[in-house]
Amino acid sequence: QVQLVESGGGLVRAGGSLRLSCAASGLTLRKFVLTWFRQAPGNQRELVAGITGGATTNYADSVKGRFTISRDNAKNTVYLQMNSLKPEDTAVYYCAGSPTTYGSTWYAHDYEYDYWGQGTQVTVSS
Repeated sequence: QVQLVESGGGLVRAGGSLRLSCAASGLTLRKFVLTWFRQAPGNQRELVAGITGGATTNYADSVKGRFTISRDNAKNTVYLQMNSLKPEDTAVYYCAGSPTTYGSTWYAHDYEYDYWGQGTQVTVSS
């Protein structure tokens, strides 16, 4: 049974940093696309950053240069390092995953993901 559990959210001032973790069980990271999404009140869910089975990373333009996604295969955990945070980064952040046969496969839409975590709140104060 696949489970994704996020942690690391919190309250931080603008310009600060947070690191989110997504602990995965029931899957092998190299055989999954794992992606962070976020949703702010009144907004649609949006893709933030993702990592393919082959470890290629993809980022939304709004976070490029500030956020870094990585994974630790031994710990079966995906991380999202968020630096230079802005108030507009405030949202609930979700970890999502979907299996892949090919390491290069990338899923750009939320409906392509089969598994979701419960979310972790990130609040950035100005």
